[in-house]
Amino acid sequence: MITTLTERVRGLASLFWREVAKFGAVGGVAFVIDNGLTYFLMHGPMTDSEAKARFFGASVATVFSWIANRFWTFRRRRQDNVLREFTMFLLINGIGIGISTGFTAFAKYGLGVSDKNMLFLAGVAGILVATVVRFFAYRFLVFNKELDDEPEFAHDHEIIERHPHPKPGVRVPEAAGQDQERPGPTP
Repeated sequence: MITTLTERVRGLASLFWREVAKFGAVGGVAFVIDNGLTYFLMHGPMTDSEAKARFFGASVATVFSWIANRFWTFRRRRQDNVLREFTMFLLINGIGIGISTGFTAFAKYGLGVSDKNMLFLAGVAGILVATVVRFFAYRFLVFNKELDDEPEFAHDHEIIERHPHPKPGVRVPEAAGQDQERPGPTP
């Protein structure tokens, strides 16, 4: 039991860190898209609209992020209903964009910061906070097909169940402390 539990936990941790690495790679590219576009807009066409520039850059990065996460990071967890998945993704990203734009707006209007580079950095800080929120929201709300669909993690729910389903012929302790043999081949 302990060996099985340990192997399952290691497998789940490995899967989790692979997803984190892919999510990080997608996020890195989205970060460049978001901040490159935002920086360009803040110092060009949207000079006096830093929060709008942040919103536009984040929106373009969001579309890229959905495509990359859907077809690479969480490809085994894609929902069958693409419209629902995209809607949930947009909702989660709306919250993330609100966080990063909010950091920029708070720095400008709440703290009176007028330096464009400081406003840009406030948005970057907001992106970092929003990234943590996004990862867990994507993982558990958007791309959330059960782990049982992945063969190496089938039956992981048994780890946390009180009474796992034993193999035939295996002795299982009963509530009264007695062992009872189940029908089936003997081990």
